[in-house]
Amino acid sequence: METSDSIIIQTEKLEKIYPLGPAEIKALDNVTLSIAKGEFLGLVGPSGSGKTTLLNIIGSLDAPSSGSAAVLGRRIELLTHKESSRLRNEHIGFIFQTFNLLPVYTVYENVEFPLLLQGIPSAQRRTMVMQALEWVGLAERASSKPAQLSGGQSQRVAIARAIVKRPEIVLADEPTANLDAANSHNIMKTMVDLNKELKTTFIFATHDEKVISYLNRKITLFDGRIEKDEITGTAR
Repeated sequence: METSDSIIIQTEKLEKIYPLGPAEIKALDNVTLSIAKGEFLGLVGPSGSGKTTLLNIIGSLDAPSSGSAAVLGRRIELLTHKESSRLRNEHIGFIFQTFNLLPVYTVYENVEFPLLLQGIPSAQRRTMVMQALEWVGLAERASSKPAQLSGGQSQRVAIARAIVKRPEIVLADEPTANLDAANSHNIMKTMVDLNKELKTTFIFATHDEKVISYLNRKITLFDGRIEKDEITGTAR
């Protein structure tokens, strides 16, 4: 059993409702869960099950309709826009299925971008960026542009950008959706290694069996509700 001190994400009776004309869609329904520091877990389920909605609330990109979500001691539903931005900028890294790299910038500049938002001095930024690129095996491509990279390399740049500020939490939404099997496994192995080295909590929203095979914990969602929460112990 995890101690209360190790819990960094806690939701209680979380609900999210979206209006749809005269009707409404309940994307999340009575979701209560706890996530501890250093977990490597996935929110899994079919399209429309609520996994991306839950990921977005944890990342303070969205707010619950009712219930509560506490992330690193901050109640998401009570945060102002500025406070939400600060939580994301300082403590959470994001990885998406589309790499979202800025095409006119180099690999170095893409990874550096989150540090610019924090106002970190130039010399310190350089050290942090190069270390992040070394973590993902791309230090030699620092001056390349995204158009010069393969899909697997682009996703590794996205991972470097997500972890360069050493966030407590990394949220990954279908991070292998645009990759072949070999690149998918390489990406997942990279994230497993970072999880072990940095003790960063990784949370995936996915239905990709290749991703699921690496998870230590699998939370299955269906129609916005938690259907199953199981410890798999399969991260490699």
